[in-house]
This record gives sequence, structure tokens and C-alpha cells, in this order.
Amino acid sequence: MAQYAIITMTQAERAALWQRRLFEAEAGMTRHLSREHGGQDVADWIQIRSRIFADLPEADTGDPVAWQRVFFRAQALMEQFLVSRYGHAELRLWAQAAAEVHRHVEPDGEDGALGPILRLARQAELYGSDYTLAETGSDHAALRIDHCAIWDYRERARSRGVQLTLARPCDYCTLAGTANIAAKGYTPAFELTGGDGEHGCRWEATAPRPAAPGPAAGREN
Repeated sequence: MAQYAIITMTQAERAALWQRRLFEAEAGMTRHLSREHGGQDVADWIQIRSRIFADLPEADTGDPVAWQRVFFRAQALMEQFLVSRYGHAELRLWAQAAAEVHRHVEPDGEDGALGPILRLARQAELYGSDYTLAETGSDHAALRIDHCAIWDYRERARSRGVQLTLARPCDYCTLAGTANIAAKGYTPAFELTGGDGEHGCRWEATAPRPAAPGPAAGREN
């Protein structure tokens, strides 16, 4: 199994991951709304979707900065739409619906429990966070983020006029991260860390233990 010190991605790979994250979040929201609320607010959701997909970069430009802006705008719009109509409790259901999409579109590798941790590490790398892959086993893997740069990007987005609904990004990020790990068949765990103005967290994924063997079948005489 490969060992990882830090994640490296090309510009095209970064843009592709922003696009995948956008797809998972939007498809998850549509899935959640249709399953939990039927035809309610359909017209309003269509209007939000038109704003999400307005002025997209060219698909083949591979500009990660442009796609990052698209993703963050979409995330902010969806958070505002959901919370303003149904409350903060709906965030968990949205995260679970998005994780169902994630299960199908995120490739399964041969890294075991490290796989979903690598996905979180790639997301941390996208924002320029300070992070360490603390454990890289196939049965148990862990990621430590010492400085989460999502907080920094939020403030830059706010200065551009992006309306933020949640008091902190952790309110949805922790739900999405745990749901994605679980969707891939692993047991998730996280802890928020930091202090003195720093925002960090620790993530773990653990493979399920094999079922204990049952009693041996009796021998027929």
C-alpha cells in the first residue's frame, strides 16, 4: 500500500475535485428534497439551481480557483435555502443524501480505511489547510488538520458579498465528513481541536471487525 506524507494534485485534478464536490452536494440536495419534502418548494429550488449553475467556467479550462468559487457559492446558496425553510436539523439529512451520491461517484481504491481519509485530505489540500496524515493503515487511518483554511476562505468570500448562513463551517463539514466515511463502509470519528484563534480537527476511519466465527456444525454419524 502506498504511503502518503502530503497530497499532491495537478491543477486539472484540483478542478475535477471541486466539480465532483459540487455534483455530490447539488445531487444530494435534490435527492433529499424529493425524498423528504416531495413537491414542496420545487419552484424555489429550481431558481436556486439556476444561480448555482450560472456563469460556469468552461469545463475544459481546469482552473481550480474558478471552480472553487463556483462550489463555495453553491454551498452557501444551498445552506441558506435549506436552513431558512426547514431549519438546521435538515443539514444532517442533506449530508446523508449527498453521501449516498458520494458512494457512487468517488472511486474505490485498494487503500481500505485510508481511502475516505485521503478524500478528506485532498479537500484540506484544496483550501491550503495545514494537515498531517497521522495514520495510514488499511484498517485504521487518521487525518489531523492543525489549521483549517476553510475559515480563511469564508472571510474572503464574505468580503466578496457571499451570504453565509452557518456560524461556522464545521456545522456542515463534520456531518458531511462522517456521512461520507460511513457511506464507504467505515466507522467515522472526529474531534474539533484548536485554540487561540486556530481551527482544527482530527478525523478517523476504522474498518469493521470481521464477524466472529459461529459454532462449528455438528458432524453427522
